[in-house]
Amino acid sequence: MAFPNAAVSDVIATTIQSRTGIVADNVTKNNAILTKLSESGNIKPFGGGNVIMQELSYQENGNAGWYSGYQALPIGAQDVISAAQYDIKQAACAVTMSGLEMLQNSSKEQIIDLMEARIKVAESTMSNLISQGLYSDGTAAGGKQITGLAVAVSKTPTAAGTYGGIDQVAWPFWQNKATIAAGTTAANIQQRFNAMYAATVRGADHIDLIMVDNAYWGLYMASLQALQRFTDSKMAKLGFPSVQYMQSDVVLDGGIGGYDPVSTAYFLNTKYLFLRPHRDRNFVALDPSKRYSVNQDAVVQLLAWAGNLTVSGRQFQGVMADA
Repeated sequence: MAFPNAAVSDVIATTIQSRTGIVADNVTKNNAILTKLSESGNIKPFGGGNVIMQELSYQENGNAGWYSGYQALPIGAQDVISAAQYDIKQAACAVTMSGLEMLQNSSKEQIIDLMEARIKVAESTMSNLISQGLYSDGTAAGGKQITGLAVAVSKTPTAAGTYGGIDQVAWPFWQNKATIAAGTTAANIQQRFNAMYAATVRGADHIDLIMVDNAYWGLYMASLQALQRFTDSKMAKLGFPSVQYMQSDVVLDGGIGGYDPVSTAYFLNTKYLFLRPHRDRNFVALDPSKRYSVNQDAVVQLLAWAGNLTVSGRQFQGVMADA
């Protein structure tokens, strides 16, 4: 297909390609969960394969024990490492420009301005898509959505079902903690937070992020005395409204466009939580860089991502919600 300006398609391609790194960065900064994962190095790209494998330890080494003198020591092989497996989910956002728009924006600078505006919208759209997916059960769009916290940190962890290919009933270590009870108030919310914290802590291993909706945010804030209100300056500088509970950030993901379910708090130990994008599909422009419509005077660029949310330690995660 011929265009009035032969350089236009190259301008579009180079503009979108130069911003793909910014897209990935904006997605991370748009969501407190991804920010935590990024800080801890838990955004881990993967290479090939038909599924994403997340290694995990599921039991202790049975060879450990006390001994005396010349006593023979147990040296039997120990099966202590396994892996959960996750489907690869894909997302994309098309940025288009018609031939008429190219004519109307005939100079290189005008084309870049138009493309910049549209790419910024694509960035915001992809950010929101991933953020929403992080709370999902993976069933939207015919099961193509990210398998998010609704399944990873289930409200029914002891019910029949599998997650990451592991039966959560047969393997109790693969059950997260859940407290589903009516009547959460400002008077009892800290007590319920305390119970969930105690249920998920293991020595120095503890939750470091609590995501709450508008209702729980209001109750928790109301429960705090003025002199007991501690904010986390680091999260605040990143734009996330947060206060401290124990050694964890309590972050509001409500407000306008928040995705945390109503009257729900997720207690996350992000040490065992990962975002696993494919190394060749981490918010990049798809090749070929210039895609032309067969029956339209238009050019299309696609921003694409592939991967999933994975967990290596469900027992360290918790969810609290009103019945």
